[in-house]
Amino acid sequence: MTQTLTAENLFRSAYENRYTWDSDFPGYSCDITLKSKEGTFTAQAKIGADLKFEISGIEDGPVKKAMEQQLWEITIHRVNHSFEKSHGDNTFSFGDKDENGTVEILVGGASEGNRYKVKDNNVCFVYRRMGKGIVAINTFGLLNTDQGYLSTGYDSVYLDAETLQPRGPKTVFNDTFENVDGYYVLTNRTITTEENGEPVTTEYQFSNVVLG
Repeated sequence: MTQTLTAENLFRSAYENRYTWDSDFPGYSCDITLKSKEGTFTAQAKIGADLKFEISGIEDGPVKKAMEQQLWEITIHRVNHSFEKSHGDNTFSFGDKDENGTVEILVGGASEGNRYKVKDNNVCFVYRRMGKGIVAINTFGLLNTDQGYLSTGYDSVYLDAETLQPRGPKTVFNDTFENVDGYYVLTNRTITTEENGEPVTTEYQFSNVVLG
């Protein structure tokens, strides 16, 4: 007997198809280089097996904080939270479906008002309330591995929760990953946004990656 595909099952499958680090992840160290309009800065980074991280070789200040923000972004997206832990208090229903096969998933329950889009067993759009704002993330590039997918190109914009108007310019991310001894690791990220109507690009390079 064929089981009817529910919105929860569709979203769960895509959620569980994300690439995450497993329980044997040993952590890694690397060099980190930040290239921005302020100049080029280098430091050393370490992510532990427990996904705690640290930056060394650079003094405290905005550059170090920017590097730490990147390590936070890296680890938060590789942690393997179960579907029940992340979405156990939510309900799901189908929204719109377009001609390309993209299916909208509407969220109720604890996270009511959030919504996602799923295509080819990947989450390709996120619309999620964060504090007093809303973040909308559209994915346009993917790396499919035999252990799940990684987003390699995406843009994000923050919206005012009341007016739904942008609170700043759109930010575009392009990521490169490499397989290091069985674990996919971010090795390059370029971030492009706008300042005074002009594009501004910041690049992070993660090199000399050593596991353990």
